[in-house]
Amino acid sequence: MPSTFTWVDYEEKDRQKMMEVIKMFQESDTRDELGIGTIRDTIAEMFFPGTTTIQTKVKYMLFIPWIYLRHEKKKTPSSEMNQKIRNDEIALIKALLQSGETIGVIGGEAKESLKRMPSSVYWYGLGRWGIRQFSGSMDELHRFMDHYYEAKKNAIKDDDHQPVSGTVRDNWHPGLPPVPDEFPSGANFQLTQTEAEYLADRIMHSCKDTLFAYLVSAGREAMVSFIWEHPDFGSFPEKYQKQIIHARNFAVAMNGAALLYNLMLAEKSENEKRITEYTGKLEAWADRMGTINFGNWDLKEFWEIVNPDSRIPFRTQRFVSEWLNIGCGPDDRHNVQSKEAARLLIINRERELKRNRARLENQRALEMWTGAAGTGQLSYRWQIARGMINDIIDGLQGDRDAKPE
Repeated sequence: MPSTFTWVDYEEKDRQKMMEVIKMFQESDTRDELGIGTIRDTIAEMFFPGTTTIQTKVKYMLFIPWIYLRHEKKKTPSSEMNQKIRNDEIALIKALLQSGETIGVIGGEAKESLKRMPSSVYWYGLGRWGIRQFSGSMDELHRFMDHYYEAKKNAIKDDDHQPVSGTVRDNWHPGLPPVPDEFPSGANFQLTQTEAEYLADRIMHSCKDTLFAYLVSAGREAMVSFIWEHPDFGSFPEKYQKQIIHARNFAVAMNGAALLYNLMLAEKSENEKRITEYTGKLEAWADRMGTINFGNWDLKEFWEIVNPDSRIPFRTQRFVSEWLNIGCGPDDRHNVQSKEAARLLIINRERELKRNRARLENQRALEMWTGAAGTGQLSYRWQIARGMINDIIDGLQGDRDAKPE
């Protein structure tokens, strides 16, 4: 059954939020067809540490540790952790759906057959934000639990018979808001003020000196599609303005390469409709390039920002640099689709990445093309981070300990 979205008597702000969520799920494909993912992910992690494109709602950063803390309290044996954690995550899915949540529920359709559980989706982020203090994987934590219980039992106790701080390292941050009594029953995505304050503190402490921490502290919601469209951009600290301008220039410039790649696929497929579509999109891209003062882009500074530890593969750097030189100049971008050097660059890059599976050289691979391969403009996880920031800001404005409706 196809998913549907309905609303009645929503305030305008709520309606706008719903439309943005719908738009997020309808975005053009942003897969990494031309091998620039290392640069994309470096920028995304610089902006919004701990996020991934498959995350949904920020409250999972509380749901997951709450599930684990319940099992710590019960002293669930290591041998039972895998199955019991999975059972609780499935129970969480059902509780969220019963509470009326329809957007952002991981496993809302699959339920018991879900393969990738929310805990694995958020595991890295929980560690990056300092909520998860255990440094290993989920499987390693599960195997460790019997040793953890034993260490807690044998630890030096204070007068209240509690382990003395520092004798046994907790698996989870000690400042976590308490697990609700009936959890997961009644769970939903709305944050109380206490929960929002905790998550804001974690971001500002563990992601200090990042755009993420700045936006949380600034406390203003934004519903724009790209961070460089933020209404407060002009008041951002200079450091973040500079990073964002570099990110925008890269996103817009490399979108032209993706559009040319798809035009070439359309030509190879003899798909006249798609040829017309991508010819028009390339013309619009060329106009867009003219609005961002590309000629003044300091590429040396860009590479210093995105590649300080020389982790970007040399071939990726070379491809990007050649595309910028061949296709992005003021005299090049308006006729890039007719430049043989630009087309050859795309052919060679796909061959380098995919070898005998390159669509431009393999008819069977070409037949798998759906008409849009990696055409979405890079946003660096902004849609995910924006939702998290907005949820935290909404929670900060609510009642401290009120139970979300």
